[in-house]
Amino acid sequence: MSRASAASDRDTWIRTVSFLLLGSICYALPWSVFAALPIPSDNSSVLRIQGSNTIGARLGPALVKGLLEEQGLSAIRIEAGNAENEQKVSGKTSDGRSVSIEVAAHGSGTGFVALGDGSAELAASSRPIKDSELASLQAFGDLQSPEAEQIIALDGLAIILHPGNPLGALSTEQLAQIFAGEIKDWVQLGAPAGTITLYARDDKSGTFDTFKELVLSANGKSLAASAKRFENSEKLSDAVSQDPGGIGFIGLPYIRQAKAVAIAAGKSQPMLPSLTLIATEDYPLSRRLFLYNQPELQNPWALALVKFAHSPRGQAIVDQNGFIAQTVQAVKIPQNPDMPASYQSLAKDAQRLSVNFRFQEGSANLDNKALRDIKRLMSYLKTQDKLRSKVVLVGFGDAKADPARAELLSKLRAMAVRRELNKHGVIFRDIIGLGDELPVAANTADEGRIKNRRVEVWVY
Repeated sequence: MSRASAASDRDTWIRTVSFLLLGSICYALPWSVFAALPIPSDNSSVLRIQGSNTIGARLGPALVKGLLEEQGLSAIRIEAGNAENEQKVSGKTSDGRSVSIEVAAHGSGTGFVALGDGSAELAASSRPIKDSELASLQAFGDLQSPEAEQIIALDGLAIILHPGNPLGALSTEQLAQIFAGEIKDWVQLGAPAGTITLYARDDKSGTFDTFKELVLSANGKSLAASAKRFENSEKLSDAVSQDPGGIGFIGLPYIRQAKAVAIAAGKSQPMLPSLTLIATEDYPLSRRLFLYNQPELQNPWALALVKFAHSPRGQAIVDQNGFIAQTVQAVKIPQNPDMPASYQSLAKDAQRLSVNFRFQEGSANLDNKALRDIKRLMSYLKTQDKLRSKVVLVGFGDAKADPARAELLSKLRAMAVRRELNKHGVIFRDIIGLGDELPVAANTADEGRIKNRRVEVWVY
């Protein structure tokens, strides 16, 4: 390649990045801002994604395929890569040039390593970035910023059993005892006698990291050495479904032939991993799925994929692949005598929206997901003509020594959401604070307290 040609390619790349960055600021710009993404002249991959098997096995390649279709490419195909759990998505431009994107799925931790050593431009992760990873990548910018941390889907860890196991529900405390090897026989849980066999994801897996944090570490336990470990989600699920004594944990799309059980945390009611309970992140083992991109020196194809993943078509692909899309919907909630009176009134006459607002740890500021959810919620309210006196915000929190303080803090959280929505012209019907009522997680660990600090949205 000539020096002039190389300089031209570089200038095109820089202009595209600048244009895409401008598009990320101007949220309402049309999708056409992604036309004419640069293609390397040496036919190398335009983007490399490394990380979570939960994302990389199906969802990642499907989103990449959707992006290539949106770009007008033809002859798009997904084929095996150079190693197990690696795939390559490729297509042809109208002038016959090849475009390919690589997706490697060896566990969430490998994605951050790949970002650091330059072998990938996007890290796919089924858990938030760890403090140690954040520190090791600080030269690339703040990977916890809204520009770098992208929540592309929601998922729930399903606890799966053999379909013939009659057990219907477990608490997170019982799960910890089971996977620590302290409960060894099903008869100890009220099921027919039989030795319990443990199935778990491998140490590089974000699925394992999530289970470790939400279940094991939260209860002071470690995984038993006897657990059978898997890199591949589907193989783990199939093994459990064929073992009458088996129990495992898996991402929601990989339940397959196994049976999922309801889970309770702390004083919460047992919950199955349903669409609504995962969409609101109330299900005790719900989790977010992430793409992390460098906030500086960004690859334009990485930016395009992130924006596509957030788009309505991208979220439809999320749904088609068995995960939970971040689409706002109204849901009728059955009344329950255990509900506070004001909440029963809402359940009777209003509908709850499938979005909860949560906050940065130790802060009254909305977290990265909530910032995008403000835009999603506004779109819903405008479309459904709910901007004036139709919306009720309900704040919740974790338990405090003084119940009045817990109620006040929960109402202040709801008011923080109100301030953001007021900027867009929403006039509210009511703002309610219910303190530590209706917990969705145990208050004994930070993760549970963060989940309980939430704001629900109801509409009339």
